[in-house]
Amino acid sequence: MDFGYTEEQIMIRDLCRQIGEEKIKPVREHHDESGEFPWDLVKVFAEADLFGIAIEQQYGGMGGGCMDQVVAIEELSKYCAGIALALFGTGLGVTPIMLFGTPEQKTKYLPRVCKGTICAFGLTEANAGSDAGGIQTTAVADGDSYILNGTKQWITNGGEADIYTVVAMTDKNKGARGASALIVDKGTPGFTFGKKENKMGIRGSVTRELIFQDCRVPKANLLAREGMGFIVAMKTLDSSRPGVAAQALGIAQGAFDEALRYSRQRRQFGKPISSFQAIQFMLADMATQIEAARALTYRCAQYMDSGAKDVTKWSAMAKVYASDVAMSVTTDAVQILGGYGYMKEYPVEKMMRDAKITQIYEGTNQIQREVIAAKLIKESASE
Repeated sequence: MDFGYTEEQIMIRDLCRQIGEEKIKPVREHHDESGEFPWDLVKVFAEADLFGIAIEQQYGGMGGGCMDQVVAIEELSKYCAGIALALFGTGLGVTPIMLFGTPEQKTKYLPRVCKGTICAFGLTEANAGSDAGGIQTTAVADGDSYILNGTKQWITNGGEADIYTVVAMTDKNKGARGASALIVDKGTPGFTFGKKENKMGIRGSVTRELIFQDCRVPKANLLAREGMGFIVAMKTLDSSRPGVAAQALGIAQGAFDEALRYSRQRRQFGKPISSFQAIQFMLADMATQIEAARALTYRCAQYMDSGAKDVTKWSAMAKVYASDVAMSVTTDAVQILGGYGYMKEYPVEKMMRDAKITQIYEGTNQIQREVIAAKLIKESASE
């Protein structure tokens, strides 16, 4: 299907495909088994200028939009969603700076990101997952600094990143309106990390706890202004959810490609299993679901690039649908490969494990459905 790719988007797609085939595919099994952070691939992404896809040109980036990012995310995620997350987890971490940073903050941080500096986004806590208003981490004003105390849980790129955007409470009496967002540099005294999590999927991506103990952060690192933290977080997630959809889409496409190829090679009863109607119907359903998810995801990205402000419903729709498709398609891919699909010798079992997180992080699909329904009801009431 033609989505009207620009020349730049075609270039990004082809470059990511080449990196996937030549660099990611040979090592994805190793990183899945070992859980090692893919620093060698980070260098490859940086040399290919992929870290700067959406960063403004004046800071060394390509100045691309959501569509450019979605094209790259889908293509790399076909090969390994965990390895690709080093790049796109950085995109999540730097988005608050791109959206709300002062010229001074952008000048300080964005050129570094373009060159491959890893970022992370610190929102989730033990008691603040779907309920982001339940944040307990505090940032208390003290002279020209904030004193940060608390923990953040399950942070993608945690410990590996050098730049963190962290949401903390500057006024606990105001609820969500008392949250603020801060940029915290790795190496700041009082800022340490918990153990590396042993995850089911995306094992090539590192996930750690962030620990703040009397961590002094300059007030110059405040994003927007005090009390804007919840808005910073929600606008960031609105911008990043099409990326999760694209990641899910890439996982689904990668699993489908493996299943289709296998179905043409695997012979039973004297013929390829692709000749059996049961398998044909599964392949047809998988392909249809993927194209529907792609259409929604890419249309959402194009809508965001148009400058539209009311993107929350559409980004939630893209995320929830594409991630559900990824889980369905990867499960069917394992089924088509049968016993082989259950073995680590073939990549579809890994893709099935990787797909699951797309239904959970950046807002569970249950929460996304609540968001979509609330927007629908509000729109209906205003007619």
